Amino acid sequence: MTKFWLCALACSVVALPADVRLGIVGTDTSHVPAITSALNDTSKPDHVAGARVVAAYKGGTALPASANRVEKFAAELQSRWGVEIVPDIPTLCRKVDGILLESVDGRIHLQEVKQIAAAKKPVFIDKPLACSLEDAREIARVLAQAGVPWWSSSSLRYGEIPRTMKHDDAHAVVTWAHAPLEPLFPLDLTWYGIHPIEELYALMGPGCAEVTRVSGRGEELLIGRWKDGRTGVVHVLQPGPGGAEGAIVFRPNAVMQSQPKMGDGFRHLAVEIVKFFQTGTPPVPNEETLEIFAFMDAAQRRKAAGGEPMRLR
Repeated sequence: MTKFWLCALACSVVALPADVRLGIVGTDTSHVPAITSALNDTSKPDHVAGARVVAAYKGGTALPASANRVEKFAAELQSRWGVEIVPDIPTLCRKVDGILLESVDGRIHLQEVKQIAAAKKPVFIDKPLACSLEDAREIARVLAQAGVPWWSSSSLRYGEIPRTMKHDDAHAVVTWAHAPLEPLFPLDLTWYGIHPIEELYALMGPGCAEVTRVSGRGEELLIGRWKDGRTGVVHVLQPGPGGAEGAIVFRPNAVMQSQPKMGDGFRHLAVEIVKFFQTGTPPVPNEETLEIFAFMDAAQRRKAAGGEPMRLR
């Protein structure tokens, strides 16, 4: 009898849930060491428990601003966190429970996603999901066909502004951020412009019908009209240092404005990432993420063609 209970106790210990093993695709962005530190460093006061980065595929990028980061961040993962560097995505998928697709060049996300889908691994796709509406929709189709859960988000969705300023009675919202454009991308706003746009959607929710875009001196001005009559405005400020963002929320009996240097929400994003891999449930509906790309696509077509506001496709 004693042996039986010892065996049962041993079996119960083995059955306890372990951290989700995560693999990184693409080591060309500062998000790679940041999220690995948040998940792997148990000594940090803001440590996020429940998942660990255990392996990574370096990948690559054709973007000059990030090409020299690949080896640097891969070496940091290996030396500081003991992360195994593997030669390709299929090898990575065999070693992990889920994937963090971190490649900063969104133009290669579709080809990377196809390999992840083939391995049936749930995936968080860091911004940008893609660099065109067509690629974004194809990524969603490939993953849906494979039955693979996925989601994508900017950290600003979980920043202090949406967490403290979201109100269901808001009838208009203005967001802004310093956000350089990337002319190599089919949608130039996907590089950094997606940050204040995602923040707008976090405050407004989906339902935009049409977009106007005005290119001014030092900024791109985006004006969205929602199907229920609400309006959302985004100021994409050019040029300028990163990290400067804000919002104004108009309610029937109040106007709320953000304070300087409100938190960007990176830790809260990491918490949502862990929950996703534990449950398989995306915290942001895939349909809303695709609408954000339809918003940027309409803005791009408006910039190219001029004339009337562009309806979302």
